Amino acid sequence: MDTDALIDALARDTAPVPRHAAPLRLGLSLAAAMAATLVVIAALLGFRPDLDLAMAGTMFWMKLAYTGSLALVGITALLTLIRPEARPPRWLWLLTIPVALLGLVSANELADMPHDDRMAMLLGESWQVCSPLIAVFAVPIAGALVLIVRRFAPTRLRATGAVIGLAAGAASATVYSLHCPEAAASFVLTWYSLGIAASTALGWALGPKLLRW
Repeated sequence: MDTDALIDALARDTAPVPRHAAPLRLGLSLAAAMAATLVVIAALLGFRPDLDLAMAGTMFWMKLAYTGSLALVGITALLTLIRPEARPPRWLWLLTIPVALLGLVSANELADMPHDDRMAMLLGESWQVCSPLIAVFAVPIAGALVLIVRRFAPTRLRATGAVIGLAAGAASATVYSLHCPEAAASFVLTWYSLGIAASTALGWALGPKLLRW
């Protein structure tokens, strides 16, 4: 059998892959993992008691916009990196936009505070647990994404692992914000970002082991 005949034989019973299979699978996996994480947070930590009042304020939505935009960039970059030989997209610099915008809000917020109150605003009441909890709740979300990504053919395993960690960490922070009572931009910029960064670093470290095919 020549090469062309062999290729035809192997491809004869192969069903076509739907055009939007990758974004659909990743999107559904992320949504399901976030929903499951939401249930766990509700059961273990509970939602903030003033959630209805918080949702009427600007900072609650600013917090969601910050974490949600980072998750969106991460999952979009993942759609590129699951292809063989794909390079990390150049537009990843867009991550700096929400960070810079929240940094401006934070700087303005701290400037308006008396000097003696700035540290209290930065630390809030939960700085010791915020970042670790975000990183921990990111693990099952990242696991769900890894299971989907392994069905494709990524070759940049560290970069792919890092954006999985980024998307999972930001998604975890988004869900965690429903529990977290902190409202200061400086708190979110510092401790939420550290939790997301920890998840990203863990994904970068474990990517070659978890995504090898």
